Amino acid sequence: MAKRFITIKDIAEEAGVSVNTVSRALNNKPDVSPQTKEKVLEIAKKLGYIRNSDAVLFRKGTTKTIGVVFEDSSNPFYAEVFKGIETSARKYGYQVILMNTERDYINEMQAVDTLLQKRVDGIIISPTQFDSKDIEKLVKLNFPFVILGVHFENDELDEVYSNDVKGGYSATKHLLSKGRRKILMLNGFMYKSVARMRYEGYVEALREFGLQPYAMVEIEEGYESAFNKIMELKDIDFDGLFCFNDVFAIAALKALRLLGKRVPEDVAVVGYDDISYAEFVQPSLTTVRIDKFLEGIVAFEMLYERLSNLRTSPKQVVLDVELIVRESA
Repeated sequence: MAKRFITIKDIAEEAGVSVNTVSRALNNKPDVSPQTKEKVLEIAKKLGYIRNSDAVLFRKGTTKTIGVVFEDSSNPFYAEVFKGIETSARKYGYQVILMNTERDYINEMQAVDTLLQKRVDGIIISPTQFDSKDIEKLVKLNFPFVILGVHFENDELDEVYSNDVKGGYSATKHLLSKGRRKILMLNGFMYKSVARMRYEGYVEALREFGLQPYAMVEIEEGYESAFNKIMELKDIDFDGLFCFNDVFAIAALKALRLLGKRVPEDVAVVGYDDISYAEFVQPSLTTVRIDKFLEGIVAFEMLYERLSNLRTSPKQVVLDVELIVRESA
């Protein structure tokens, strides 16, 4: 049998007073005698009463809870971002509900609907960008939300994302500086702004060296997809590899090793994100660092500004990135 929580009705029956009296005693109202208040509090403690904070907050028109919608919470990138969100949320007394979409747009829409039904005060969402009906719905409802990690061509949205054009440029220019000229880009799907912007940076760096894009391949995100794709591309002659993220890059390191390719001697590899594992793989991964913890903090701070009516105009924050040079390139 499921555990039944003690209610104020249970306390009222035990104390021989009304439910209203118990409620006022528990809330330390002045119109309850000290003797009655003491009796109610003793019985509440004896019965193991747990205050229903949600009910109190609902009456005040807030739940002090926000929702977070991520594409893949198993990715170490999102773990660091979530840590930033949760740290900042805790500072302001907010709880966080995390929903994982597994990069599926149907799951994303359902996650948004679930959070709205849960009456969260606001949402931080990292959308798949496969479609935008859920984002349009939130705008129509005038519901507080912040888009994290991606960019829509809409100046009316609150967004925090990284300078991915600079990141793609820095990664590719580093490979070029190492003498690499046949640079393959293993990218995410181009309907995602991050994939488009990183590709833009890739192209910009190549053109500075008088080169055209050598090869760009779009694949589904995930370690297995990246590993299988590199194994399929074994006959393509490339001496540099720029990966959409570190998960792709780590998968590529294994695939290249199995194909008998030395890193960085035969193929230099650069990843993106600087997840926690990047430093510890062999060879250690050269990558573009995003301050993931800061991104989470900024996302919540932006949402809090909306929730507290500290800001009514849209805001977009673009965080800087940094190339971290290690052994793979």
